[in-house]
Amino acid sequence: MSDGAHQPITVIGASGALGFGLALRLAKAGMPVVIGSRDADRAVETAERAEATLGSGEFTGMDNASAAAACDVIVLSVPFASQAETLKAIRESLREGALVIDATVPLAAATGGRATRMLGVWQGSAAQQAAELLAGKAPVVSALHTVSAASLADLGHPLDQDVLICGDERADKQRAAEVFERIDGLRCIDCGKLEMARVTESLTAMLIAVNSRYKAHAGIRLSGLPDELWQ
Repeated sequence: MSDGAHQPITVIGASGALGFGLALRLAKAGMPVVIGSRDADRAVETAERAEATLGSGEFTGMDNASAAAACDVIVLSVPFASQAETLKAIRESLREGALVIDATVPLAAATGGRATRMLGVWQGSAAQQAAELLAGKAPVVSALHTVSAASLADLGHPLDQDVLICGDERADKQRAAEVFERIDGLRCIDCGKLEMARVTESLTAMLIAVNSRYKAHAGIRLSGLPDELWQ
């Protein structure tokens, strides 16, 4: 894979558990991280908290539109209830050639239901909804639905999990894999077209149930795959 360790990456929604853990791990891997929030002051506070937690790293806080404009790769890690609004807010700020990596999950908790249940999305999945909202502006891939947020944020915890990536273009999926495989212990798997995100998103609900039952922070690791996955 190409050497992009020092290319900045935007994480929108880093005040949440998954986004914060991801920001920490990316910065630990040597990548400058731009943190986006609807409120610029909150983004700055989250960046300061991340730097204090890691004890190093390069973090910058901005409002969502500015954060989206700052980098070529944007990870969206927001609750489903905020996804459409956030995407509409950043759409016109995206750079030419930008890639959006969507980690949104349409859990029923977004409407007061249980976190182990899924909402129906007309487009088929949250990622497909994102692609529809960003059509003509940036491609979308889905990822991170089975990676434990708690494990990401626990920097003393060694990772051994797979990132299941869905997208319509292999080059976009490989570009996302180049980012996530900077993090020790994460392996990226090409899981097919973006329509497969309906499956990977639903695995989040299953893992919430499993982790609740066993008081654990389990992720997913696939067996029997070849050593070289992105040739």
